[in-house]
Amino acid sequence: MNLKIAYSPCPNDTFVFDAWAHGRVPGAPHLDVTFADIDLTNGWAERGDGAYDVLKVSYAVLPWILDEYALLPCGGALGRGCGPLVLAREAHDPAELAGKTVAVPSERSTAYLLFRLWAADMIPGGVGEIVVLPFHEIMPAVRDGKVDAGLVIHEARFTYQDYGLRALADMGEHWERTTGLPIPLGAIVARRSLGEDTLRLLADAARASVRMAWDDPSVSLPYVLENAQEMDPKVVDQHIGLYVNEFTADLGEDGYAAVRGLLTRAAAEGLVPALAPDSLRFP
Repeated sequence: MNLKIAYSPCPNDTFVFDAWAHGRVPGAPHLDVTFADIDLTNGWAERGDGAYDVLKVSYAVLPWILDEYALLPCGGALGRGCGPLVLAREAHDPAELAGKTVAVPSERSTAYLLFRLWAADMIPGGVGEIVVLPFHEIMPAVRDGKVDAGLVIHEARFTYQDYGLRALADMGEHWERTTGLPIPLGAIVARRSLGEDTLRLLADAARASVRMAWDDPSVSLPYVLENAQEMDPKVVDQHIGLYVNEFTADLGEDGYAAVRGLLTRAAAEGLVPALAPDSLRFP
């Protein structure tokens, strides 16, 4: 069996899928890998064009795709202390963002949902204009005064001070404080048309792949660094340590509760469609 998969070149994804992508997971289907930014994979899943069997997507896009794709219970990114940040040059109080311009990486991202839920609680009257920019352009835009603040994810947690910026707020901290749940970020989904037996096989392969990476991280290192887009090796280690954790191996009760909680709250705010009953059930 040969399956087409698309995930990002970020260290957490390459770490998770290294063993599987290189044929080291016994009995796992062969993977034909495409690297793509999550904005692209979200769009591919939402359009349902069928070009990919397995995709890494934002949890935020699930309400639009669960008729065609099943959420795998492993391989994704949830955690604690790993949420998106709102960065600014000089602002000290979230209320200062009222009516201001904020750059975000996507309006279909989980980061954006977390931001909107945070803003609803913390910014009377709401922010002003939302500007969508490629992830790598957000911190320079804030630094250069093109926008008042920026929503950033992943390795920016470790590098924003290099741009002379300050962390105005941590979306994940707010989420954890108000819900007690881990922070849902990225999900692995697969086409339901593959059938239940194949979906279970994919979940087993993803789980085995991440456990093999944990058993000997040095084996995955060349693949991770090759695709890390010149990221500092120390940042690579921090990135993997933050985003690959017990929820990557299995969502578990808390993981599913986090996903349902995020999407239920977002639906109540009119940000996403309501989830259909049992739509998160696997397989």
